Amino acid sequence: MIKKLILSMAILLGFVIFGDNIYAANNKKVLVVYYSATGTTEGVAKIIAKETNADLVKLEPKIPYTEADLNYRDKNSRVIKEHENLDKVHVELKNAKINNFDSYDTVFIGYPIWWSEASWVIDDFIQKNDFTGKRVIAFTTSISTGSGESSKRLEKMAGTGRWLSGKRVSSSYSEKEVINWLKNFNLK
Repeated sequence: MIKKLILSMAILLGFVIFGDNIYAANNKKVLVVYYSATGTTEGVAKIIAKETNADLVKLEPKIPYTEADLNYRDKNSRVIKEHENLDKVHVELKNAKINNFDSYDTVFIGYPIWWSEASWVIDDFIQKNDFTGKRVIAFTTSISTGSGESSKRLEKMAGTGRWLSGKRVSSSYSEKEVINWLKNFNLK
């Protein structure tokens, strides 16, 4: 009886200190890292961060993309030229190396799909961080194109981490859709 009382008090004290955030009680941390060209990926990233009590990092290219750079109809636009020379493209980020990255247990990585592939803007982040011991979950955004094997390329590039099956979110996503997907990962 006394053991049950002590256990109940310990559980109650845990809820008082940590609330219902089981993730905090387990001292596990979640990070949401994303690149967003038009704001769609950013919207999804913010929902994930809010729902998982995660830290949120927006990846920023040292040379930002302008609206003209993102014009897929202009053969002289930056994205067209980069896409045609992917083996030579390296988009340097202002914040590719994440402070205290080793303290995160789960990392969500968000990016738009460009030509049925992960936007190469996030490659610098993947290459400069060690995913050893982390659960990695990619989420992609696209108007109509599926995510294909985009996370497989990133997983191979990272070389470490436990990469879980991610999700493609359309540009007409709903907050409820994202929240329901997050339930698969037992983060709360």
